Amino acid sequence: MVDPKNLSNIIESILFGAGRPMRLSEMKTLLGSQNMDVDLPSIRIALSLLEERFVETSIEIKEVASGFRMQIKEEYGDYLYPLWNDSSSRLSKALMETVSIVAYKQPVTRGDIEDIRGVTVSTQIIRSLLDREWIKVSGYRDVPGRPALYETTKTFLNDLNLKSINELPPLPEALPADETVDQLEAG
Repeated sequence: MVDPKNLSNIIESILFGAGRPMRLSEMKTLLGSQNMDVDLPSIRIALSLLEERFVETSIEIKEVASGFRMQIKEEYGDYLYPLWNDSSSRLSKALMETVSIVAYKQPVTRGDIEDIRGVTVSTQIIRSLLDREWIKVSGYRDVPGRPALYETTKTFLNDLNLKSINELPPLPEALPADETVDQLEAG
């Protein structure tokens, strides 16, 4: 039997070294490859001990769509911003609108996105989202031309710190047209 504190240290090293989310089953397999017979509940206990250890620190264990990862707590992220200040990675408003539509209305075609946005979606935006692995082709609509259906990926969820698409904030309710005009006129 592995000491729970030592198992926590081992799990910490796995999460730190992996640099990506790890599923419980992956951790179990990795430990098994080192002749350590550890069950999933023991790994969960080790993760809980790590979470407790990190309460007063800038680090946290976060469960996202692809598993568990070690990361910097959100309130400390601004201190790292100068290290990663890469203007080429900024996301355009059009790209964010497009991925939001895919996230909330998936699966959708490019035509669906254009209908909702009211403008043409550039091939570059779709390509950028595919390259980032935020969206993927999930199939094809059974209509003439067989347009691709897009949906979000686990990478998208991981990058937004979400376990599932259900954790997205609710969409705001649309105002009736006459209320919108009244609000615009009121300033």
